[in-house]
Amino acid sequence: MRKIPMDKPIIEIDGDEMARVMWGWVKEKLILPYVDLKVEYYDLHVKVRDETNDNITISSAEAIKRWGVGVKCATITPDAERVKEYNLKKAWRSPNATIREILDGTLFRAPIILKNIIPAVRFWRKPIVVARHAYGDIYSGVGLKFDEPGEAELVYRSVSGREVRIKLPKLESSGILQAYHNLDSSIRSFARASFSYALNNNLDVWFAAKDTISKVYDARFKEIFQEVYESEFREEFEKRGLKYEYYLIDDAYARAVRSDGGFVWATKNFDGDVISDLVASAFSGSIALMTSELYSPQGYYLAEAAHGTVRRHYYRWLKGEKTSTNPTGVIFAWSRGLRERGRRDGNMQLVSYAEALEEAVKHTIEEDRIMTQDIARVAEPPVNAIVTTEEFIESVKRNLEKIIEKKRLIS
Repeated sequence: MRKIPMDKPIIEIDGDEMARVMWGWVKEKLILPYVDLKVEYYDLHVKVRDETNDNITISSAEAIKRWGVGVKCATITPDAERVKEYNLKKAWRSPNATIREILDGTLFRAPIILKNIIPAVRFWRKPIVVARHAYGDIYSGVGLKFDEPGEAELVYRSVSGREVRIKLPKLESSGILQAYHNLDSSIRSFARASFSYALNNNLDVWFAAKDTISKVYDARFKEIFQEVYESEFREEFEKRGLKYEYYLIDDAYARAVRSDGGFVWATKNFDGDVISDLVASAFSGSIALMTSELYSPQGYYLAEAAHGTVRRHYYRWLKGEKTSTNPTGVIFAWSRGLRERGRRDGNMQLVSYAEALEEAVKHTIEEDRIMTQDIARVAEPPVNAIVTTEEFIESVKRNLEKIIEKKRLIS
């Protein structure tokens, strides 16, 4: 069987632990037999990042700038425990944060909706897409631990030499402090990306923050979102019958669980980190049933596995045990990356293959009712088989080959 050709490569960013194992299986079983895959490969295993002083992470992001499209496996963000476990030089920062900041992108996470998995929130009928600002906040913040009473102030010095100082309340005992920032240009890109995605997918937009308390930081987000909407998007939104709503963040949570879905929920970086997991769990019971796509205003694109490295299953796998880890998020990272590469290159055969791969996954879960244990726990009965990761991938492969043959995608 001939393979689907690729004109340009995608950037492949490998990761850690069980996610890395699944990444390899998916590539071997579901991609390489059908696609003449071209990649520029970067290994972001935590030890490689440590050996390169994390320069490999920066290199992978710069590579996406060169070629436009990347796919990324889940990676470890080491804490003190992980530093000891892997004998690292230091607790390196989140590779996701580094890559997202370099690309200045907005991260869109959407549930993979399956007909035999009913959302935990009974009102939800339509998708809630979480648009997470992928710059700044605590992910590039600086913190300080102090051990006695004292004073602290925030100092800003402009390039022209102007200086502004703001004092914090008096520090009465030992404690901690933290500072973080954002940029008007990045917030503006975030707003444009959120509104553009909503128009492309015919969805309303919510933006939520806490400007009543955060009267400078959150208020600036609110102000820029409103400016971008009024000057660039209001006319088209009203023509389509779509809405833009601003809510206080606590009000947004309450409204979301009473809504029927059908909107892009634009969130600041930390809020999006939390809300995307909440939405994934409430829609499907598993963050592995979530797509994760980053779009930047410069046109850079990155598809990710939305879940973590699945540490517990990895240590069972190292002992030779079989695990029932869900590879759906990994498969959809590959499918979305290949689809985007195909669209940009005018390679509709590659686009059709990527769509067929997603269809094969859905058929395996919805029609064959073959699934990993996490999906089986929340799926509507009957469940025909709870299988290991490898067995699930083999089931998807059988369905993929049927779809390829039926649609004559490869001659």
